[in-house]
Amino acid sequence: MYSSQTTDQKFNMIARRIMIFFGILMCILGLIGNCLNIFIFTVWYRSRKSPNKFSNFNRSRNSLLYLLVSSFANLIIIIYPLSTRILFDGYQYHINEPQIFIFCKFRYYILHTFYLISLTTICMATFDRYLISSRNAHLRELNSTKKQTIVIIVFICLFIGLHNIPIVFHFNLSFNGECLIFSSAYSYYYLYIVRISLEGLIPILFLSLFGILTFKQLRILEKHNASNHLNSDRQVARMLLLISITIIISSIPNCIEHVYEIVFSYEDRRHSSSFFLFHVISSILFYMNPVMSFYIFYISTPNFRHQLRCFIPHKKTVKYFVKQEDSSKSVPLT
Repeated sequence: MYSSQTTDQKFNMIARRIMIFFGILMCILGLIGNCLNIFIFTVWYRSRKSPNKFSNFNRSRNSLLYLLVSSFANLIIIIYPLSTRILFDGYQYHINEPQIFIFCKFRYYILHTFYLISLTTICMATFDRYLISSRNAHLRELNSTKKQTIVIIVFICLFIGLHNIPIVFHFNLSFNGECLIFSSAYSYYYLYIVRISLEGLIPILFLSLFGILTFKQLRILEKHNASNHLNSDRQVARMLLLISITIIISSIPNCIEHVYEIVFSYEDRRHSSSFFLFHVISSILFYMNPVMSFYIFYISTPNFRHQLRCFIPHKKTVKYFVKQEDSSKSVPLT
């Protein structure tokens, strides 16, 4: 009995330390990365003409606008839901009755609303690249204009915001200070529709399908036309494909956790400490998508790296010339 309690304490301590260390690290990296994303995508989207050789990257602004909105949504997720998750799991903060709305109801509303907005805009950016790279003229004509893209984004935000309003009413505080859904009907809807379908299976299948189709179309076009804009489209397609892989990695453990909670919700879990450790790991993986987007862009896209270097001031080598008395030439000193 004593050894089992000691083991549980070790698991809990390890889980809390993992959440504190990796959670704070992810907050710092996510804040820096998404702020740089917003800055770079704003410059690209607003610039009519680019003076550098990478101007073809701005051939279509729709994808940039979708990624800009996704970066804003990721920034909000990191500022509020991720930071409070560190507070709950890392420092074992317990919610009081007066804090139910801020730390329970409103928190889960913000988390799922902006996470769905981020996923949906990434899916729309992937679909936009698929339409642009298509050899079918009718599909290319389906590509929306700037005003239509803005209308689509506004509709997405309003629809998701209204859809998630029941979260505010159904999440409540349990006797041990946890945020739970007490309605059995909505708990199944929340699990299978919101968490598994909308935040898991649907974006994974959508991004995988259109990411692969876009790559195939770009390879076909490159055989007939080796222009620079195809290289830019290929970079964006590769960037979005890597994001989809990140979404797959981050979504699966979180879905498994929620299925386990529903199936074994009425049983006494003997390995609650090990389950808490799995919960911490799945939570960290869940926040990988909003945190890692900038670093995926940086690794996969040379245009993105070039634009970032333009923002960072470089030290210029200054040469000083000393005129010699016995010679008409000047000697440079670096």
